[in-house]
Amino acid sequence: MTHRYGISLGVSPREPLSRTSELARMVDDGGFEVLWYIDFQLGMKDVYAAMNLAAMSTKKVLIGTGVTNLVTRHPTVTANAMAALDELSGGRAVLGLGAGWSAVLGAGATPSRVGELRTGIDGFRRLFAGEACEIDGTEVRLATATRQIPVYLAASQPAMLRLAGEICDGVVLMGAADPEFCAWQLEFIHEGLAKAGRPRERLTIDLFVTMSVRDDEASAVDDIRAWATSQAATFHPWKRMPPAWERFRPDFARAADAYHLVDHLSLQARHKAIVSDDFARSVALAGDLDTCVEGLQKLWQLDIDRITFALLSGGRMQRLAHLSDTVIGAVEAAGAG
Repeated sequence: MTHRYGISLGVSPREPLSRTSELARMVDDGGFEVLWYIDFQLGMKDVYAAMNLAAMSTKKVLIGTGVTNLVTRHPTVTANAMAALDELSGGRAVLGLGAGWSAVLGAGATPSRVGELRTGIDGFRRLFAGEACEIDGTEVRLATATRQIPVYLAASQPAMLRLAGEICDGVVLMGAADPEFCAWQLEFIHEGLAKAGRPRERLTIDLFVTMSVRDDEASAVDDIRAWATSQAATFHPWKRMPPAWERFRPDFARAADAYHLVDHLSLQARHKAIVSDDFARSVALAGDLDTCVEGLQKLWQLDIDRITFALLSGGRMQRLAHLSDTVIGAVEAAGAG
């Protein structure tokens, strides 16, 4: 592959954990660079069970939380679990961290603020270094630490994007598959890099994209509606966004009212028909092969390092095979032409 690609997925409650190894091997054999697993304790099977199975079934692909948080698991628990994953994978672990949304709200808690995440990331750096550090007023040290596991921050809004640019190894760029929206986000990452005096190459920018490739456009749009609705619900409290997206405020409000945590990203979600087709097409790529290839080409013109496909449920092995065998090849061939 000329470009760098990743896969993001969760283990559905309806899916045997035993299939995790097979799917992970397909990702590894397909040449993908990273495999991210969703951490959502109410709607997905356990993220660490899945990652450990993947680690023992693969040889090259990086494996990480896509993403975890500071709330539902204590940082010392997360650090120790990541150290174990790193050992099982032979040094391929990556820690994806975010403020928390579905997992945190599902536990009746509040997502972390920017300052809390800054402190939390510093704590992980010290824990992975095997240094003594203070967490919640207690001095701790991670006995299992062996190396600095890379820390990625899931970010979509300005303050979080700046923080990722300032202090992280990577950023999981969330929100949309719309080039204008992403370009707006990238400006804040660059501000963070500039503030910290960091060169651009110190940060890996991984853009998460949801995509459905189908000959029938209406069917493709319907395929990504659950994802689009979950995204719309997260946009509802935003005070600032690109001017062109202000027209979607009614979609955000409807999604926030109707969203059901337990149905998060499920194709059977009761809330999935809430958002407009216009918004769904803006937040994800949906259509025939040519349409999706053109959309990916436009995204590759941005200052990003990797595109990670959020693999939708329902025939995921077939979706993954189509990505590996058809879609990515078409993107690379179009770029070479």
